[in-house]
Formats: sequence, C-alpha cells, structure tokens
Amino acid sequence: MMSGPWIKVYDAANNLEAHSIKGMLESERIEVQLSGENLSAATGELPTDVLQVGLWVQEEQVSSARQQLERYENTTYNGWKCHHCAEYNEGQFEICWQCGHDKP
Repeated sequence: MMSGPWIKVYDAANNLEAHSIKGMLESERIEVQLSGENLSAATGELPTDVLQVGLWVQEEQVSSARQQLERYENTTYNGWKCHHCAEYNEGQFEICWQCGHDKP
C-alpha cells in the first residue's frame, strides 16, 4: 500500500461510471478511492455538477491512471443490434438492455 497524498484524477458522471472506471484502474493495479458517491440521494436538491463522483489515486500512480483514463475517454463503441430481439444497443453495453442476451 502506498502512503503518498491522494490526487483527484477524474469526475465520473454517476456511480455506475465511477465504479466501472474504478474497476478498470484496479485491474491495472492502480489503487482508487471514490468521493461523493453517496450524494445521489440528494438528486434534485443539489446542482448536477456536485453529484459527480470523484476518483482519487495515490500521487505515485497519477501518470498511469491518466494514461488509462485518456484511453477510456478516446475509446469509441459501435452500436449493435441484438440477434435475439432486434433491439439496437449502444456499443458500450455487453448485453441487450431489452432481452438480456449477450452481445454477438
């Protein structure tokens, strides 16, 4: 475990994105802490930019984290049509949101 200061490297739009990115970074052995994930209970009472979830990493891992985040932000996902129910799904989804079948 590292002991340097924690640096905020990203503001995720919501808890789902934050946890997805956290998992991505942790798979690269980058330790991550989240801040603000419990503020979603105040939706409607706080400005939306306050509801973002911050991702923080140790100072020694900032460079590695930013490289992974740049790759994440520059990735394009092609949409796909489910072979089971013919529903169109956005590319980042691995299962059909309509019927739950896997992406072909």
